[in-house]
This record gives sequence, C-alpha cells and structure tokens, in this order.
Amino acid sequence: MRLLILGGTEFVGRAVVESALARGWEVTVFHRGRHEAPAGAATLLGDRTTPDGLAALAEGEWDVVVDTWSAAPSAVRDAARLLAGRVGRYVYVSSASVYAWPSAGYDETSPVVESSADAGDVPYAEAKRGGELAAVQSFGEDRALLVRAGLIIGPWENIGRLPWWLGRIARGGPVLAPGPRDTALQYIDVRDLADWMLQAAERGLSGPYNLVSEQGHTTIGELLEACGRATGSVPELRWTPADAILAAGIRPWTDLPIWIPRAEQPELYDAVHGVGVTKAVGAGLRCRPVGETVEDTWGWLQSIGGTAPQRADRPVVGLSREAEAGVLGGA
Repeated sequence: MRLLILGGTEFVGRAVVESALARGWEVTVFHRGRHEAPAGAATLLGDRTTPDGLAALAEGEWDVVVDTWSAAPSAVRDAARLLAGRVGRYVYVSSASVYAWPSAGYDETSPVVESSADAGDVPYAEAKRGGELAAVQSFGEDRALLVRAGLIIGPWENIGRLPWWLGRIARGGPVLAPGPRDTALQYIDVRDLADWMLQAAERGLSGPYNLVSEQGHTTIGELLEACGRATGSVPELRWTPADAILAAGIRPWTDLPIWIPRAEQPELYDAVHGVGVTKAVGAGLRCRPVGETVEDTWGWLQSIGGTAPQRADRPVVGLSREAEAGVLGGA
C-alpha cells in the first residue's frame, strides 16, 4: 500500500507513519519541515496555509491519504480537491467534538455541529466537522473515512496530559488524586488509533467511526497506579473528593489532566468518557491495557530527556505545586 500522510512528524501523524512502515507500506510524508519525518519515509515539503503551499502534491498517486488537520476546513478542502483523482481513499482524523452539545450516550448517528467545507478559522468542533465535509465533498461517502477520535494519549504526545501525570508522580511526595478512585476513563492509545485506521483503510471502510476505548476501559485509580509502577515511584495518592477540588478553584481536564468529575460535571464527563464505540469495536478496534500505554509513554519520555514536546496552539496543562499544596494542606 502507498500512503500519503499530511503531517506525519508529530503525535498522531507520527504514530500513523510508524505503523505504516511496520506494515511494509510505502510512506510519503508531506510536512512543513519543522520536525524530522520518521526514518524510512519519503518527504515532500510544503505549507498548506500559504499560496502554492500544496505544489509538492501536484503529482503522484497513492492508495490512501491520512489527514490530521485541525484548523480551517478550507485547507482540507483544497488538499482533497487536489488529490481526489489520484488517491483511492481519504482518511480524515476528526474528533468526537463534532457532536452537538450535550452529547451524552452518543454514537455515529447522533446530531453534529453545523459547519462548512469552505470555512476559515472557526472553533475546534466546527473545524473538525468542516474537515469531514471537505473530505466527503471531494471523495464521496464511499471513499472518505471519518475517524472521530476521543481523548488520545501515548508516546509522542504533545498535549501534555499523560506526560504531566507521569512527571508529577515520578517527583514523589503526596499527590492530589482526584476522586472517586473508580471514576471510569475512556481514551485511545495513539498507536491503537493508527493501527485501526490503516487496517480500516485496507478493508475499504468509509463513513464516520468513533475511535476510543470501550467505556470503563480503565479508571483514574488504575491510571495513576500504573504511573507509579512505570516510574518506579511509590506515590502517596491522597484521594480527594471532587467537590473539595472544585471548591479550591482547580479545573478538571486542564489543571488535573484527563480527569473530569462524574457527578459534578455529568455533561462534560459523558462527552469525554461516555462515547459509543460499538461500530468501531465491530470493525476490529482493539485497545491495549492502560499499563502498557503508561509504561511505553514513560519510556519514550526518558528517551527524549524527560520533557515532552508542547504544541504551540494548545495551552499548557497541569497543576502548580502551590495549588496542589494548598488543597493537600487543608485535607
């Protein structure tokens, strides 16, 4: 198989390239040249946001294109139009954020936000929905695979969620652990996401698929304990009720990454950790255990010096030592 990936040097894109190369695919990475593409992939340089930025894609044929774009849908539109006659299938990495709020207990048939393939800079949900529309507009419903990913963690993460928890627990001492301990989590390891997308493309699947682990795949307690095992730390997890954390002004998801209080913020919790994935599981989705994701992410962090890269367009996540001490001191 011949794969063209638009991106391919960071996080999701990099995982897709690594997975394709491991399968023996011929891989071409189109990117801006800010980071090195994985060894074994051919490189085409260009910036899709500039005039003539897609010039390097004017020639060539591929079986599959994977596009991870998260900004203006018009950029997806332009790439899809250019490639429609020379690529077999367009795989667009979308997001579960495309579903209309509130989105409790949703699946691929649930209502989505309004958007347009011709949109410029729009909010994230509209950007991803517009990207979906752009892919379908040029490739048709039978040749466009729309991968609506949920929370993504694992090696190469450049958002900082799991890396922050690993670093915090490796530091030791009392750790503010957001309760209840058995709060269920849904996420997908970036490598499981990449593997599923490529096998789905090989099989000729199309249409929307929610891509995240099954509900209750793990819990916040199991995740933090896995961080302790991976780092060799013996964390003193101070399980603290959600209401006490919220009363201290600490924000779920951003100050304490991954965690959302189930009882106190049910709509947000269900939107992130209540995704229906029956369709993807039926199409072969398999997710590795939390311990493997955590251990491999820690190993990757150690291999790059312990500090994860940070996307410039995303806020830095994690709780300050002062804020954590303030809550623990009053516990």
